[in-house]
This record gives sequence, C-alpha cells and structure tokens, in this order.
Amino acid sequence: MTKRLEGKVAAITGAASGIGEATARRFVEEGARVMIGDIQEDAGQALAEELGDAAAFRRCDVTAEADIATLVDDAVATFGHLDIMMNNAGIVGARGPIAQTSLDEYDATMNVLLRGTFIGMKHAARVMQPRGTGSIISLSSTAGVQGGLGPHVYAAAKHAVVGLTKNVAAELCRSGIRVNCIAPGSTATPMVAKAHLDDHQAVGDVIGRLTEISPIKGRPALAIDVANVALFLASDEAGNVNGHCLAVDGGLTTGSSTNDPPYSSPLPFMREAGRSDVPT
Repeated sequence: MTKRLEGKVAAITGAASGIGEATARRFVEEGARVMIGDIQEDAGQALAEELGDAAAFRRCDVTAEADIATLVDDAVATFGHLDIMMNNAGIVGARGPIAQTSLDEYDATMNVLLRGTFIGMKHAARVMQPRGTGSIISLSSTAGVQGGLGPHVYAAAKHAVVGLTKNVAAELCRSGIRVNCIAPGSTATPMVAKAHLDDHQAVGDVIGRLTEISPIKGRPALAIDVANVALFLASDEAGNVNGHCLAVDGGLTTGSSTNDPPYSSPLPFMREAGRSDVPT
C-alpha cells in the first residue's frame, strides 16, 4: 500500500521537540523525507539520527532569514526538492498585563511567531513556485481565532498568522501551492508544560492538567493529534483545501467547555409574545 507522503520532502521548523517532533516522525512513517530545523542542536541531531536516511538536521533560528533560506535550500540539495513547508517553531513569549509589556518583549515574541512564519512562507514559495506544487502549513493557535485564550502578544501574532495564511493562499494557489494553518488548543508539549508547570520536562504531568480542562471528557490534547492534521494537510487528500485554519482543540472554540452547555437539559419551548400555540 502506498504511503500518504511517499516521495515527498518536508522542511519543519521547531522540529526537535513537541508538535514539530511528532510531525517529523509521522511524516517519515508515511514515506516523506524530512529536513529538521531547530535551535536545539543536540535534540535535533539525535532525532535525525534516529529517523535514519529519511531525515537530516540543520540548526535554524527562525528569526534569522538566512537560517530559514539555508534550511529550505539544504532540503532541496539533500533530498532533491521541497513539497511541504511547516512553520512550526514557537514560543509563548511576552506574558502579563499590556501596560507592563515592554516593546522588547513584544518584538521578541513577534519575531519568532510572525516574522519567522512570514520568512518560512517566502522561501518555501521561492522553491515551490517553479515546480508548480507544494503545501505550506503554519501553526496558529486557538488564541489566534478567539480572544481571551492566550497572552496579548502571542494572541496578536497567532491572529496575524491566520490572516497571512489566507492572503498568501490567495496568491500561491495560482502556482499550485496550498497554504493552510492549524490552530491547536493547549497541547501536551514542553512549551505548554513550561507555561502550566514551569518545567519543560513535565510533559507527562501536564497531561493530567489538560485532561481536566479538555472539552472532550477524559481526552487531553496530544502532539500526535496536531501531527495527524498536519499529515492530512500535507497529503494529496487535502488537494482542495486552501486558505483554511483547522482547529485541533476538542471543540474549545465552538464554546464547548468542561461545564454542561445551557441547552443540555430539557426545557419547555419558548414562544414569541402574543402566541399561545406550542409545537408538539
């Protein structure tokens, strides 16, 4: 049976841990070759060695355009071409009240989350357009589609990723390139473990916390959940999906929560004023 990404080549930023690592593993399982980009050199190199000939590692700081350009060019040089670009690298960044957030914190957060995504799209387009095919996938967040779900600057950057995705999708579709993004909720990754428990290593412990707050009873959000959605968007199965932001949040952004919704208990029909008939 043909694997879903057989013959395809991907470059993934922030791929040494968390969602990026899970996606790199999933892509390789489905036949892709993957260029792993990250500033975590030891972890990135170890992952590439574990995945064997199907993967290679390059140090990549997404705030530096030269690093992303090199990641893309090395993917082409090593594996022959580039079919999939996943802009995944991220940080939580600036936190706290807006009146106490410095511009340095603002810039540092935006540089990773938005500037890095923009650069990734730019250089992916550079090598994909001549071939007339490709899939660009970026990471937004539930904080990028609904207010009140993340720190101010993080939310602003993730909203911007959605807008950038839609705009670039409208351009690059004419070159046969699809551009989409994913909006995960709080997912069991080192970054979320740090945010919740102040410990990057406490991924196992944070699963319990995420289980408690998940809209789907007893089902925490895992990195593999996002990786599987990335796999779909990267594959030919999503050949007509473009400019879309796909939430992977257990229904959080629909209004679902751990509390029962107000319409879940039997209630009498409410008619408008002046009418006495009631449907049966």
